[in-house]
Amino acid sequence: MAMSRSATAETTTLLMCLLAVAVVSLGLGGAEARRQQGKGTLGFYELRRGEFSMVVTNWGATILSVRLPDKTGHIDDVVLGYKKIGSYVNDTTYFGALVGRVANRIAGGRFTIKNHPYHTYKNDGNNTLHGGHRGFNQVFWSVRERVTGEFPYITFSYRSYDGEQGFPGALDVLVTYKIDGDYSYSVTMYARPVDKPTPVNLAQHSYWNLRGHGRGTILDHSVQIFASAVTPVGAHLIPTGAVTPVAGTPYDFRTPAAPGAHIAEVEGGYDINYVLDGAEVDGQGVRKVAVVSEATSGRVMELWGDQPGLQFYTGNFLKGDEGKGGAVYVKHGGMCLETQDYPDAVHNAKFPTEIYRKGQVYKHYMLYKFSLAPNK
Repeated sequence: MAMSRSATAETTTLLMCLLAVAVVSLGLGGAEARRQQGKGTLGFYELRRGEFSMVVTNWGATILSVRLPDKTGHIDDVVLGYKKIGSYVNDTTYFGALVGRVANRIAGGRFTIKNHPYHTYKNDGNNTLHGGHRGFNQVFWSVRERVTGEFPYITFSYRSYDGEQGFPGALDVLVTYKIDGDYSYSVTMYARPVDKPTPVNLAQHSYWNLRGHGRGTILDHSVQIFASAVTPVGAHLIPTGAVTPVAGTPYDFRTPAAPGAHIAEVEGGYDINYVLDGAEVDGQGVRKVAVVSEATSGRVMELWGDQPGLQFYTGNFLKGDEGKGGAVYVKHGGMCLETQDYPDAVHNAKFPTEIYRKGQVYKHYMLYKFSLAPNK
């Protein structure tokens, strides 16, 4: 389908605004922002196929927008994000970010490999969250490759140094965002330890609202998660080490349900790792993970992936954050669906390991497929 003039104009305006505020916002973002500014060049990159487009930046390998039409042909941005790029500096909401070196939580900010203790930066009370205070979302990535055309993509690279946020060994990381077809895109992540064994668990932290960002909550969306169990958490959202069936609990999304139906029964809202079911379909471990739909827009999103777990988070800590285009993001204004290894796996021998050694390669693949629900 041809791109409409209004959609083209809106995307151009978004890029111009982001570029305009980049120099000011990053330049005036405090001492840390000024130090980071000298380490890389800020860039914004659009991937487009017809009416479907996305904008990414090399700051944190972050997704800034995903735009597609609804059932009436109106094009909306369906991911949450800030108005100014400077707001992404020292951000703790992780809008659209590529998080690591270890996504989710590490209890006590410490772990041991081969009897050697390591202490990571504690940025979530007594725990490490999403790689620490200056995780992969808080650094400049380099553009390794960019290809335009029918199936455009961009690859970012980053060398994480030995001791960064307390993690052992240097780590080479790649992430590729690619439009694979009409209304679909993939995220492919690779990481390779350079010298020492290290934990690796990357995640893509976009917040979704299929009605359009800033348009109310996601509590009435329909969500289906192909998982029969969760890893329950105790204090401070740290897994207990158990694997518990979802049957008969508010966590059961094996058949489509609205998050708002039982969220009052979940203390604080949904923020938990699902143990994924399903047979792989391609010989590489890829399977259908979740399906989300929204009735007003008619939009449907399928998520496919190759990781053992999925973090389902209902934007419990959003509190009127100022977003793009004057939007205000209320509590539960977006949801995250993050494929991942199990949280705090460094402390649970029964969980799939997330320790990688020199010569091993971490790989993580996600595929998003968008469509419109058939008219009833």
